[in-house]
This record gives sequence, C-alpha cells and structure tokens, in this order.
Amino acid sequence: MRYRCVASSPEGLVQQVAVSYLRHGYWWYVSGRLSQGKDPESLDRKLVAKYGIDLSERQRATRKAKGLANMQYIRYENWFLLLATEGHHPFKSQEQIRDCRRHPIRFEGYSISYRRGGVTPIGGGPPKWHACVRIDPTTYSQLKTYFVMRAKHRKAATVIEDFRRIPFARYAPIRRQILNIHRAVNHARKQAGFEKIPVSSLSLRRKITQPFSQSSNNIKEVA
Repeated sequence: MRYRCVASSPEGLVQQVAVSYLRHGYWWYVSGRLSQGKDPESLDRKLVAKYGIDLSERQRATRKAKGLANMQYIRYENWFLLLATEGHHPFKSQEQIRDCRRHPIRFEGYSISYRRGGVTPIGGGPPKWHACVRIDPTTYSQLKTYFVMRAKHRKAATVIEDFRRIPFARYAPIRRQILNIHRAVNHARKQAGFEKIPVSSLSLRRKITQPFSQSSNNIKEVA
C-alpha cells in the first residue's frame, strides 16, 4: 500500500486539509516542525507506522463502525500535521491534541478551522458546518497596514501588482479579507488625492492545485 503525505506547496497542503480532511471529520490535530538536520522521510515512515495511518477505505470504515478513530498525516518541508477523527486512538492520549473547531490550524500565515454556518437550514434542521480558510489575524493586520501605507505613496500600477502578489489562495473568507484591504487602500488614496484601485484589477479567483507532487514519497510498509 502507498500513502502520499508530502504536499507540493503550502497551497496544496491547505487545500488537502480543508477540502479533503476536515470535511470528513479529521478535526483533532497536532502540528510541529522537524528539527534541523533530521531526515523528513524517516519522520514520515515513523509516524505513519506508529499510528497505523496507511489504511484502505474499507479498513477506515471498519474502524469507524467500531468507534475507533482514523488518522491522516501531511507534511510540507519541515512542518507536519497529524489529524484524527472522533473515536478512541492512542494518539489522543499520547499527544497534546487540539480541536480545529476551537483552535484553528496555523500554517504559513493561514488559519484553517471548521466552523458552523451562520445560515439556519430550511425547516429548522441542524446547522451545517464547513471548513474555513482565512489569513490569520496577525498576518492579516500586518498585510493591511503595509498596503495602506503604500497606498499613500505608490502609483496605481504598483499597488495593483502588490495585490496580485498576495500569496494566499483565494478561498471565500480570504477574498473578503482582500476586499476589506482594498476598501482601506482606496480610502487612503482618496484622502491623498490619488486615483482609486478598481476592484476589477484584483485577482480573486482560487486556483485548484495538485496537493501532492509527482515526486512525493510513497510510504510503504515499515518492517
């Protein structure tokens, strides 16, 4: 069996976690960084074997039916993330786990969480939950301050290029954050007597990426 765990990029990791893992109940997590000089592939093999992560869909379904948790593992460079579903698993007693519904996963300026939707379903059913990917508060505040400062002294073309270089994948919450920065920028430019930045010049479409690179290591059974 093979288990792919090496993300192709930060955007690939975020997409895999938000779109594939959180929506299937992998809400409990531990994240960490590999010490400099350590072999990342050795860590991959060790963690996949230790927690029995390399399972088929049938094996995962069987564990779930028995009230046992399943796990996923993903790494980008020296940063790694272990996730688990509801149920019993030694991982939950051996590690200081967190729940992403209360404590977002922080990675490369992203904040990844699982949230309850604000819209009440028709007929009064249970509220729907969804993955939420945002720019984390500290990074967002720094980014907004940077753009507002540059808005007062730079040409429109320069500011537009700055917006296009914002490195975060355009998930809906991130689009709203970028639009908030855009409004603050235009307010600052208006006060300075400069032309506004048209919203049409912003790059707001999310690009689907390949979560795992073609050369991503495949974890085989560890003897």
